Amino acid sequence: MSNPAMKHPRNLSGPWYCTDHNDPTGQGCIACQLCYSNAPEFFTSDEEGFAYVHQQPATPEEIQLCQEQLDVCPVNSIGSDGGGPEEQLGEAAAGQAAPPREVSKH
Repeated sequence: MSNPAMKHPRNLSGPWYCTDHNDPTGQGCIACQLCYSNAPEFFTSDEEGFAYVHQQPATPEEIQLCQEQLDVCPVNSIGSDGGGPEEQLGEAAAGQAAPPREVSKH
């Protein structure tokens, strides 16, 4: 499980993060390259190959892509402080204007 107390120091501020490889609980990145190979627009690596988040997702599609990386991480070092995808999708949609409602006239 990811460790929010041991985020990689280069993680961009926001809900998504990668756990630092020096995590004493053993939940850190092992440099498997999955996340930054599959979603390079959000995950990248430091000089040693350990992953961190360099861009936070902002759309439902981007959140889903990051969630997919979290789901396939072999050591579960990817985490999100922003709740599950449903909550984040709600937050991403909150920035969009609601369609106008029709008012019934009787």
